[in-house]
Amino acid sequence: MNVRGWLLGMAALPLAASSAPQVFDLDPAQTFVHFEVLHFDTSTLRGRVGPVRGEVMLDADAGRGRLGLVIDMRTLDTGFRLLDARLRQRDLFDVDDHPEAWFVAERFRFEQGQPVEVTGEFTLRGVSAPLTLRALRFGCVEATGTAPQRCGGDFEGEVQRSRFGASFGLPLVADRVRLLVQAEGLRRR
Repeated sequence: MNVRGWLLGMAALPLAASSAPQVFDLDPAQTFVHFEVLHFDTSTLRGRVGPVRGEVMLDADAGRGRLGLVIDMRTLDTGFRLLDARLRQRDLFDVDDHPEAWFVAERFRFEQGQPVEVTGEFTLRGVSAPLTLRALRFGCVEATGTAPQRCGGDFEGEVQRSRFGASFGLPLVADRVRLLVQAEGLRRR
């Protein structure tokens, strides 16, 4: 899949005339991917990556959506520079050869007009695998004056890092990585 081409062409895809799609551009000041992984079976190592770029199309009436996220792995931050440098190395995130990760999704599940689950393809280190993100919360603030409608939420999912070739430190550092995505988007006018 050509992810960059898909992201660029996302807005140009035809939409059903009977639906009411809404397109949102992610707000980089409010959109990040956080990660958690068990470290030496004692504590949880946490970090974040972002801001994340992308756009989301929601059509609750038709029960569908599209999402495209670009995640700049060079922004990885655990709060500890030496650890950040280690995580960027070839046997973990391999940031020099793969500076960006992507999440592309077209399978949305809605309940009561709100997205509760998004399933797509996550690409990290040039390897793609399915990923489902579940909504922990989702809400919107209506447009006021010159400010457009803002929608966003918190989503969670998990990946096995070894599936992407990031197996250094197993089993002392867990394979299961919890992802927490905070996202807010501004509706296009």
